[in-house]
Order: sequence, then structure tokens, then C-alpha cells
Amino acid sequence: MKIEFSLKNIDAVARQILNQKHEKVILFEAQMGTGKTTLIKALCSALKVKDTISSPTFSLVNQYETSDGELIYHFDFYRLKSEEEALDFGVEDYLYSGNYCFLEWSEKIPNLIPDKHSIIEIQELENGNRKLEIK
Repeated sequence: MKIEFSLKNIDAVARQILNQKHEKVILFEAQMGTGKTTLIKALCSALKVKDTISSPTFSLVNQYETSDGELIYHFDFYRLKSEEEALDFGVEDYLYSGNYCFLEWSEKIPNLIPDKHSIIEIQELENGNRKLEIK
């Protein structure tokens, strides 16, 4: 699936993504400032998360709960220095939990990514819109 969109339409894009067949472990690949966290917030909102959604830049992982009691894990590995750090906080327990796991900067833990995962690539276009592709 490929989509070109404006950030003002991000909520509709999130619903469109969730209507597609994909794995629950989703890697977000994009340059800094392209909208990874913004899209994850929109996905969480579409999934009816009742918590405040924020970037886990310093905590590495945020846990959210939906109105249905489902858990969603949001990771930001940008500040991670090694895969061992991820193993130390139990990343594998999260990734194999069967819950949604949204991963930013997953290239920092290449050997820990489950075989079954989806990738969302986001590129910023010259006109300010974004191009998204789900793999």
C-alpha cells in the first residue's frame, strides 16, 4: 500500500493503515522530523487509546491501554547504545506479546526484530506532504 498525504489528514491515514492486513509489530522507517511519532499517535488514537500518547525518547518504551483493555507498546530506540540495553529491559517480552508494538529507530536492534513484522516507510516530499509505503 502506498499513500501520499498531508499531516492534516493523518487521522484518516491511520484508519486506512489499520484496515490493511499487517503484522502487529510495525517498524517505522523515516528521517527525524518526518512524522513517525505523529503517525503513531494517530494510530493509537484510532485504536482508542485512553492514555496520553507521547514519545518514549527517554524511557525507550511507553505502554498504552485501549478502551477495550488491549495494550500497545511504543518504542523509541534512538538513544539506545546497544542491543544488549534492549535485552536488559526485556524487549523480547514486548515484541512477542501479541500486542501492537510500534518501533521507531528499529535499526538499532536489527537482530532482535521478529521475523513477522511490517514496515512503514515515510518520506517527506518537496511540497510538505508525506509518502507512505507499508511493506
